[in-house]
Amino acid sequence: MKRLKELEDENRKLKDMFATLSLKHSMLEEIISKKAVKKSRRRAWVEHLRARFEVSVAFACDAAGLGPSVYYYKCKRPSDDDVIDALLALVERHPRWGMPKLFKRLWHQSSKVWNKKRVERVYNLLKPNLRRKRKRRVPTRTPKPLSEPSKHNDSWSMDFMSNAPSYGHRFRTLNVLDEYNRQALAIEVDTSLTAERVIRVLERVIAWRGKPK
Repeated sequence: MKRLKELEDENRKLKDMFATLSLKHSMLEEIISKKAVKKSRRRAWVEHLRARFEVSVAFACDAAGLGPSVYYYKCKRPSDDDVIDALLALVERHPRWGMPKLFKRLWHQSSKVWNKKRVERVYNLLKPNLRRKRKRRVPTRTPKPLSEPSKHNDSWSMDFMSNAPSYGHRFRTLNVLDEYNRQALAIEVDTSLTAERVIRVLERVIAWRGKPK
């Protein structure tokens, strides 16, 4: 008789265990497709499971993988009034400053050491409006076709070039070209070409070629 009672008790415990596992399995199926990384999302799971299956907080927290202490935790964020007052005072004096400059000035001026993320959060909540510079309208320009020389000595072009050999000593060249047939009228090479040197080269070319039109 005693053995029969023990078997009945053991059978009842197994039934309770099976019912608990079955209920937890159903709860897991309810949330298995949902992804939760933040604790706030898991708190929402616990609320959903309690309303859906009418279970205790401890049981719902166990199924959702969240500790009961975390579920009951309430964030106690300090007041941001002092940060707001300090930021508004700085923004009023320096309206063109952005977040980095304002935080640097607060760091040096204030006796309190504020976290940069906290100051940035308050700054974003205040949303100080910076006046944007309007873009100037560029007048419409109608490009004109480039004039092409029709004969020799119509127009010349002149430019400078620079290069260096393997030993590293740089030199410059002055090139004077006839734009009609790209003929090289003069190529002056030296380490330095002064304005007087350029004038002498042009006068020498004009002496035998004549001035361009």
